[in-house]
Amino acid sequence: MSRLNVSRIKELFRVSGIPGTRNDPIAALLWMTLGVAGLSGLSGVAKYVAQQGVDPLLIAFYRNVFCFLCLTPLLYIRGPAHMRSANLSLYGIRVAVMLVSMLCWFPAMTMIPLSELQATSFLAPLFATGFAIFYLRERVPLQRWVALAVGMIGAFIILRPLAPTFGLGQILALVAAMAIGIGGPLIKRLTATDDADKIVFITNGLLIPASLVPALFVWAWPPPHIWPYLAGMGACACLGHVAMTRAFNYADASLVATFDFARLPFAVLIGLYFFNEPTDIWTWVGSIIIFAAAFYITQSETAERRRVADAPRPPG
Repeated sequence: MSRLNVSRIKELFRVSGIPGTRNDPIAALLWMTLGVAGLSGLSGVAKYVAQQGVDPLLIAFYRNVFCFLCLTPLLYIRGPAHMRSANLSLYGIRVAVMLVSMLCWFPAMTMIPLSELQATSFLAPLFATGFAIFYLRERVPLQRWVALAVGMIGAFIILRPLAPTFGLGQILALVAAMAIGIGGPLIKRLTATDDADKIVFITNGLLIPASLVPALFVWAWPPPHIWPYLAGMGACACLGHVAMTRAFNYADASLVATFDFARLPFAVLIGLYFFNEPTDIWTWVGSIIIFAAAFYITQSETAERRRVADAPRPPG
């Protein structure tokens, strides 16, 4: 990968509009709901597999393998062009941050309740804004600083870092949310030139060798009865990412973000029904605070992009 300067990184992380994007909020709602259901199912299946003794690093690798296998029929339907893209440097950055998020997400899943893990992930848009402030040196208005502070208060309520229960699981969940926040805008950027199926296909194809390296350090073949769950895990990942990526094709990011909160009820139901994980009221309170702050930032960024796009340009 060629060396990237700060201006190039800013360009890669800028969330631009999609030419020809269809304005269909109902379709966006349906795709986003299907996506969060798929990814919540992935978390539930992965947690069960981990309880059967499969190392989280192996779970991350098999998740990528089976997700890729679910997408291979697209090669027959669309041909070898489905594997090519003009944005390989952008895919490389996305794969790197996704790998970090996976290597933190799956171990954290075995240490803390699913509801707490999903609630912490709502910090992702706030981390994305923090990344823009401190690394990309972007100017941020006072309102977003306030939103960041409010979101951190919500995280404090959920994670309670001063409590005896705070530990490695909560730290890994925070790092995973940070990686998701940094990599999230890349999806919108990629949809400017590549469709949802191609984005998921190429990303998972590159994730297989990337996730194999850490998996080799803990390698052990899963028992036979676990393989169907590994396959189901890949199917859930495929469904979730394809559906969520499609949601961005039907509505602005500010609108799609409003549907993201559905992840928490799904996680609460799965955790309670399958793993007997209770969810306290403070997880809900902190989640609502974080989500409100993240939603405000998303709305603010969308309004700013529209203002810039609508501004008159000088001749020539």
